[in-house]
Amino acid sequence: MNRYRIEPSRLLRLVASVTIVLCFGPSSPSSAGTADQVLSPTAGDEGLHVEITKKGLGKEVTIRKGGKEWYMLVEVTPENTVVVRQEKDGDKYLVDESETHDRSLTKEEVDGSITDYVNSVKTQVKKRK
Repeated sequence: MNRYRIEPSRLLRLVASVTIVLCFGPSSPSSAGTADQVLSPTAGDEGLHVEITKKGLGKEVTIRKGGKEWYMLVEVTPENTVVVRQEKDGDKYLVDESETHDRSLTKEEVDGSITDYVNSVKTQVKKRK
């Protein structure tokens, strides 16, 4: 069951990126399944549940509060980086966007992007109180 709707053109780019990482990335396909480990599930003062998962050279974060869900994927390949952001309220998508960078982001840049996204969601939730 796919929880996130991705437009066909974006899906094609994402599949191509994942294929490249699996074929040519530093980790072998046999170890690819072990990369999906939850790094930091947390519940902050805002009642948010945050899960950050390593995905190949990139990361993904899922943030939940009640029926709201925020999602960000940073998929890094040797040639580029694809960033997908989605926000759902129940079954309704409020945000569904992606961007492609013409270079690989460094580990520090990926970590910074994930941290900035989590902080922006926390700020957004605080403002709505």
